Amino acid sequence: MVFLGHGGARAAEYVKHNLYSNLIRHPKFISDTKSAIADAYSHTDTEFLKSENTRNRNAGSTASTAILVGDRLLVANVGDSRAVICRGGNGTWRVGGILAVSRAFGDRLLKQYVVADPEIQEEKIDSSLEFLILASDGLWMLFQMRAVAMIKPIQDPEQAAKRLMQEACQRGSADNITCVVARFLLDQSSTNQGATSPSVSA
Repeated sequence: MVFLGHGGARAAEYVKHNLYSNLIRHPKFISDTKSAIADAYSHTDTEFLKSENTRNRNAGSTASTAILVGDRLLVANVGDSRAVICRGGNGTWRVGGILAVSRAFGDRLLKQYVVADPEIQEEKIDSSLEFLILASDGLWMLFQMRAVAMIKPIQDPEQAAKRLMQEACQRGSADNITCVVARFLLDQSSTNQGATSPSVSA
């Protein structure tokens, strides 16, 4: 999960500590995961705004999250953080960034126009799935899809994430940068041929 706050760190910290637990407690987490994700985002946003009460009203946060449920990968996004998946050597889809201005947690002053309604994509897990990149816009503004080619040869996800962040800094990114790389490894010991498990690093 990647969260990037604006107007202070409160919104990002609140979402980080509450979104996941709200999701896994949802009664439809397994049976209807997409609906559960949408509900969890909305509930977390509502509860954050209640917790702020009359405090600073411009605190908000983006969120880019990846959930693995059985053989399904679901990626959800609000704001200008983005996710890219690599399948068969190519960046096959991108989640996030399109409606960045109108989607975020918090932002009480703009709540009439800004909602925490996530864009959600689902992908089936199989042996062609290589890795997932979740990152804030400070990275994507510089790389776009070139990030996939840059880290494709790097098997260790920690080193891959570091490589992207170092390159962004060297290219002069003035924005905050957060990056998570998850590699999906073929489980050779599984009796279910083609089963995969993620190796993740931020």
